[in-house]
Amino acid sequence: MSRTVRRFVVFVAGLALILIGLALVVLPGPLTIPPILLGVWLWSLEFEFARHWLAPLRRRGSQAMDAAREKPVHTAVITALGLVGAGLMIWGVLRYDLIDRAKQVVGLG
Repeated sequence: MSRTVRRFVVFVAGLALILIGLALVVLPGPLTIPPILLGVWLWSLEFEFARHWLAPLRRRGSQAMDAAREKPVHTAVITALGLVGAGLMIWGVLRYDLIDRAKQVVGLG
C-alpha cells in the first residue's frame, strides 16, 4: 500500500472514530472518551499535529475515567439512562417520520 493511500485510510478511520466520539457527547458518562482518544492515537501514527494533541487528551481522559471510577454506580446509571434516552429518541424519530416532517417544514420535501 502506498504511503498516500495509507495516510488517507488512517485519516478517514481516525476521523470516523472522532466523529463517533463527538456524537456520543450528548450522552452522559465517559462514553465519548475512548473513541476520540483512539481516533487521535490513530492519527498520531501518521500525522505530526496529532502527536501534539495526544498527551493532553490522554491526561484529560485519565482524569475523567478516575472521576467515573470514584462513583461507579452513579456513572453506570447515568450512562445507561443516556443510552436508553438516545434509543427512545431514535425510535421516536423513526416511528413518527420526524425527518420527513422536518424536510416538509423547511420546504425540502
